[in-house]
Order: sequence, then C-alpha cells, then structure tokens
Amino acid sequence: MKGVRHTAMAFLARREHSRYELRRKLSQRFPGEEERIEIEVDQLAAEGLQSNARLAEVFIRSRVSRGQGPSKIRLDLKNKGVADQDIAFAFEEAEVDWFALASQIALKKFGVFADQETNIRLKARVSRFMH
Repeated sequence: MKGVRHTAMAFLARREHSRYELRRKLSQRFPGEEERIEIEVDQLAAEGLQSNARLAEVFIRSRVSRGQGPSKIRLDLKNKGVADQDIAFAFEEAEVDWFALASQIALKKFGVFADQETNIRLKARVSRFMH
C-alpha cells in the first residue's frame, strides 16, 4: 500500500520519529494494516530513513538547548521506545557538561550567587528547582 509508506515518509520529513512512534501514528491512520505498517517501518529503517539512534542524538541536542537534564531526557527517550543502548551511545556522543549546564540554568533563573554564605532559602529554592 503506497499510502502507508507515503504517510510514514511525510512524518519523517517533519521530524525524527522512533519506530514505536511511527508505528503508533501509522496505526491510527491505517487501522487494521498492522502487518503492512510493520513491513514499511522495517523497510524505512533498513534504508536509513528511520533511525532510533539518530532520533536519540537529535533529541538530546534539542533538549539540552532547552536546559533539560539527563534524567528527564533519558525518560522521554524511553517513553518514545528508544533502546537503552541507543540512549547510552547518544549521551556519549553528545559530550555535554551537565554541571556547567545546570550552573548556567541556575544563574539564569536565580541570578548570581554572591558568596558561600548565600541565603539558605535561596539555596533551597535552587536545589528544589534542579531536582
């Protein structure tokens, strides 16, 4: 069925999708065509048009630019059906300095910390925000 492949490619043209997401969206569009959907998604993956590893890399870069941390990003990728090994590899490739990112976000949200004796309430707010 040409419609399944065409629709899948249209989804992938807009943004990266995991195999799980692609199957779910196609199943909603083409009910009862699960076997054909599976064949087309496998074919797209074999052709390199769909890749969970590539999705993980793009997703991490996108979420880091938003200031999100590794725990949230990892959970979101798992919810998209990305395998642990693809997630781990993407995190290794990203080479993000999480401490620097967290410091930058805290400074942006709460301002410059004057010294070690910063207000305990402010430290508590920062701590709650970062967790």
